[in-house]
Amino acid sequence: MKIALMDAGIGLLAAAAAVRRLRPDTDLVLASDPDGMPWGPRTPQDVTARALTVAESAAARRPDALIVACNTASVHALPALRARLGADLPVIGTVPAIKPAAAGGGPVAVWATPATTGSPYQRGLIEEFAADVRVTEVPCPGLSDAVECADEAAIGRAVAAAAARTPDEVKAVVLGCTHYELVERHIREAVQRPGRPPLALYGSADAVAAQALRRIGEQPAPEAPAQGNLTVILSGREAALPAAALTYEEGRQLRAAGPARREAVHEQ
Repeated sequence: MKIALMDAGIGLLAAAAAVRRLRPDTDLVLASDPDGMPWGPRTPQDVTARALTVAESAAARRPDALIVACNTASVHALPALRARLGADLPVIGTVPAIKPAAAGGGPVAVWATPATTGSPYQRGLIEEFAADVRVTEVPCPGLSDAVECADEAAIGRAVAAAAARTPDEVKAVVLGCTHYELVERHIREAVQRPGRPPLALYGSADAVAAQALRRIGEQPAPEAPAQGNLTVILSGREAALPAAALTYEEGRQLRAAGPARREAVHEQ
């Protein structure tokens, strides 16, 4: 079994680690676009074009499913990706976990990139799944870039600024960018208020990993031998995991879980 994941950068690590936890025997293909990132400030048309190129480099490895582990690409490029890759390759998008967060009761904060915050897409999810819950949209300028670079000081500043915009009484924070799941500890420590119940954080990694298995008719088997290969594709080039990825627990887990393999994929 082989599952591919794509993103502009290392935001795919959380979902990839979730797949590995569910099925350690799965071969993983991690395809990203360091030459073109960040995707957030790009036009929808440009995001779609970049995403298609990355997806095709992943599809060349003949995976059984492709996870679009990027909120921006899921918003703008999912229909085009499914049309280009065809019905034979399941394409699983990433949706902010607003529905489960709202089901737990409010107030809820949704942390997202400035481009996503207040967007019709995010507002539509809030109206559909959280109409009866008080929701605060919190823009997080610079946070995904800081996570991508593994810049601890910049991560701390961006998290602190977003925490200051988050109401004290929130019970849950939705992590509306896949990069944010890599710094859950920082976010929890910044938002948790003394004397308040433990803060709930809602990411998407576990849900998309489980959905990918369902789409290809497989079941979780966490006890399976950790024999899955790891293939890394950076803007169409063969690569190892970027150094920044190894500063996060998810990246270290991926490197340690199975044999790493460098495979060449030519520019499309």
